[in-house]
Amino acid sequence: MNNSPDDSTWTDKPERSAASLVLHATDNHVSTLTLNRPEALNAIAPDQREHLIQHLADASADPEIRAVVLTGTGRGFCAGADLRGGPARRAGADGDRSAGGTATGERIPGDVARTLRLGAQRLIAAVLDCEKPVIAAVNGTAAGLGAHLALACDLVLAAESARFIEVFVRRGLVPDAGGAYLLPRLIGPHRAKELMFFGDALTAADAERLGLVNRVVPDADLDKTARAWAERLAGGPTRALALTKQLVNASLDSDRAAAFAAEAAAQEINMTTADAHEGVASFVQRREARFRGR
Repeated sequence: MNNSPDDSTWTDKPERSAASLVLHATDNHVSTLTLNRPEALNAIAPDQREHLIQHLADASADPEIRAVVLTGTGRGFCAGADLRGGPARRAGADGDRSAGGTATGERIPGDVARTLRLGAQRLIAAVLDCEKPVIAAVNGTAAGLGAHLALACDLVLAAESARFIEVFVRRGLVPDAGGAYLLPRLIGPHRAKELMFFGDALTAADAERLGLVNRVVPDADLDKTARAWAERLAGGPTRALALTKQLVNASLDSDRAAAFAAEAAAQEINMTTADAHEGVASFVQRREARFRGR
């Protein structure tokens, strides 16, 4: 078993603002969100999580943003939730007291479930529900919540040095942050149980072989490849991509009749967009489509 750093308790440097811990840049219709706690392998603190959720919501609402890239600084993509503090803070893997607990730190029934609902699960839902395609550029260790954050993205690029770790079993915990929902849908129940039962580190190459990763690239090429993919998506029909994402995500929980009905409704909605009209016109006129994300 690999005992490299994962989402254990971190001894941090002096506190910085949450805004500085999530770097945000927008260029050529691509919003890049960079977790910026390299000294802690980008473990996510509660206020940092809230910034991520807000940025993803802003990306959905802003017509000028047409794709999102999520990555990290240093040698870690995200080592999970920040578990700093005493036992009273350690409600599951989320590490957030703000959702429950008494002034003395006493845990009361419902605290853990409430913390997860309002914390890690909200973050994963924010990625799944973002109306723009989200690319994970996994630059290093992705453990616990960090692994699920990457796997919730629409496309996953991994550097050769990246590793994915279902670390929960090492701590005697049940997987959270949507892991038991995401993994079986990506690789089937038997493979998902193997990863969750043993908690072994999965190399980027093995993650690609299992279907968790779209492509593995040399570390030096990760940013360039993520940028190329994001700009290609940003040049596409944004609303059609949003509806396609919604259809695919919902299909895993739908029967055929519901999936076909959702498909017909999505097509009806999409045919009102300017990009759909442009796509048809470009086909008829035998020219390249010029999509504007409208």
